Amino acid sequence: MNYKLSPSDLTFLYDSCKHCFVLKVKHGIPQPSIPLPGVFSIIANLQKNHYSGRRTEDFCPQLPPGVVTLGEKRVQSSPIKFDDLESTCFIAGRFDVVAELDDGSHAVMDFKTGNPSEDKVGMYGRQLHAYAFALENPAEGALKLLPISRMGLLYYTPDTCEYTGNDRQVVEGQMTWHEVKRDDTTFHRFLHDVIALLDGPLPEAEPEKCDWCSYRAATSGVSDTPTKGSRDPQSQAIVPNCPQCGDLMKLRTGKFGDFWGCVNYPNCKGTRQA
Repeated sequence: MNYKLSPSDLTFLYDSCKHCFVLKVKHGIPQPSIPLPGVFSIIANLQKNHYSGRRTEDFCPQLPPGVVTLGEKRVQSSPIKFDDLESTCFIAGRFDVVAELDDGSHAVMDFKTGNPSEDKVGMYGRQLHAYAFALENPAEGALKLLPISRMGLLYYTPDTCEYTGNDRQVVEGQMTWHEVKRDDTTFHRFLHDVIALLDGPLPEAEPEKCDWCSYRAATSGVSDTPTKGSRDPQSQAIVPNCPQCGDLMKLRTGKFGDFWGCVNYPNCKGTRQA
């Protein structure tokens, strides 16, 4: 099997819940989508537009001289194979920005808003390694850039707010560069562990750590409306279709005992014997 791995899933989902990670990557069952607050997307887009075409030394003295040349580009790696594992994987995602440095190499950068910490920088470092690997080892026809000599996060931490008049407000904050050191050996070892996990049995759910696992555990077996082909939770009988409207039925109890009644009652009064 050739697993598709997104840099964001390797960063967030893998660490938060192995059960949900395997469900998504191997079985195609993702967690319900919860979009980030729109303001973060707006900030990120403004940053990408602002820094596009700018010299790196003008806004990040820690980087070698260069120019921000690419933003919001998709990447895809060639298949990654390990000798002791049957399955392979490939990386597919989209980076924030890349700068072409004057020495001919490239720097991969991600914009972040919030308060940086060592844990966060380490977590996002896995994401940057995935982009770097995909750029240096692209699939046929995919974007290729090499070498990737620098990786890091540009953190924006808002700290002041000012009303400037004419219905305008300015929120300012510090921009800090957080370098991510390249460590391909550790990253490849991590990918090996990921494929081994995916090739193995489905990990146990962790409701004490994962909100989605907790939700599934709390709602397991709870249903007021049966689904076609399911078993009624009371009788374990297969749920039939209504003889009048064709919709599903629900087990009910009347003065003559149990019977199947249409879920659309009282608009539909179809019944069947239980």
